[in-house]
Amino acid sequence: MTVLLFANGDIEEKEWIRPYLAAATAVIAADGGTKHLWRLGYLPDAVVGDMDSLSQQARQWLSNANVPLIVAPVNKDETDLELALLHAVEHYKEDILIFAAFGGRLDQTLANILLLAHPALAAYRVELLTPYERTWLVTAETEIRGEIGDTVSLIPLGEEVLVRQTTGLQWPLKDEILAFGPARGVSNTMSAATATISVESGPLLCIHTRQAWQR
Repeated sequence: MTVLLFANGDIEEKEWIRPYLAAATAVIAADGGTKHLWRLGYLPDAVVGDMDSLSQQARQWLSNANVPLIVAPVNKDETDLELALLHAVEHYKEDILIFAAFGGRLDQTLANILLLAHPALAAYRVELLTPYERTWLVTAETEIRGEIGDTVSLIPLGEEVLVRQTTGLQWPLKDEILAFGPARGVSNTMSAATATISVESGPLLCIHTRQAWQR
């Protein structure tokens, strides 16, 4: 089971999200992320944030259903998504999937990605999802399940990463350093339906892109 979080970024097509909603332990909206659930006709278990992006229509919808609003001051150090994540780990012990983390302002998009390295999330599997991509932080070991030909990018986050070993990738790594800055780890390809990544040290951002994504 998982906890779903909805940020205030972009979701162009929403129907792919419904299976996740059906299996969720809880669903939390970060302020303006409520709009995505409103359009899906799915009430969240809570809304977290300063509520400056919450439309009056959405606010009335939530009020009619007695959905709790966990209101933070506008003048705060955290983003609404960060507060929603902290609320999730305080109340649930489940993996977390985040939707609508990308799009709009670049600073917000970057901050949302960097939240994967938040110390409070170290014990949890947290993923950012789009219809074609999954993004998560690897500090020990991870497994990627997909199809041969899918793209896997491995990007050091803030410091160099010592990769102990990878399997199931066209260009394997073994006891090699990925330096922070150079793009060496971008656009590897799955050579098997399952790939593994083992990290000796350092935080590694893993991005799995399905072949259905085209540009």
